[in-house]
Amino acid sequence: MENQSPFPRMHVSLYVSNLAASVNFYTTFFGQAANKIKPGYAKYVLDSPSLIISFIENPERVQANFGHLGFQVATFEEMSKRLTLARNQGIVSKEEIGTACCYAVQDKFWATDPDGVQWEVYYFHEDAEFNDPHYAMEDTSACCMPSVAEKPKVRIAEISSAVGCAPGSGCC
Repeated sequence: MENQSPFPRMHVSLYVSNLAASVNFYTTFFGQAANKIKPGYAKYVLDSPSLIISFIENPERVQANFGHLGFQVATFEEMSKRLTLARNQGIVSKEEIGTACCYAVQDKFWATDPDGVQWEVYYFHEDAEFNDPHYAMEDTSACCMPSVAEKPKVRIAEISSAVGCAPGSGCC
């Protein structure tokens, strides 16, 4: 039975190269077990954030360079709690406290799944009239993305190189 999350809720479907590794990562990242696991398929129905996300094992269709995914939390305390849980499981790739990303002051952390999909969990403080110079760089680590050197130490799979997006592409 699916959770009765608020509507509308977002649905995302991602191709993955190794379903078991992805289920292991996402069970840790989301803090709950998958609602459905079938051969080559897994689905999570989340209340917070309100999201349905499914994973289809198909290594040939895994694509890099689409940007990143993430969710905003309501309080700094919630972000800190999620960060502590993610740290304890060894899935944090980067922490940014008081950063000015995407013209907003935010506290956030990043986690990268086994196929290189990057997730940010952030608390929004206020709009800003500037962007941290780190995010103004014209290389693939720009635009709110952890650099290749900041890959996480995940126990379940070797992570492919981090991806980024071009400045001004609207990925944030």
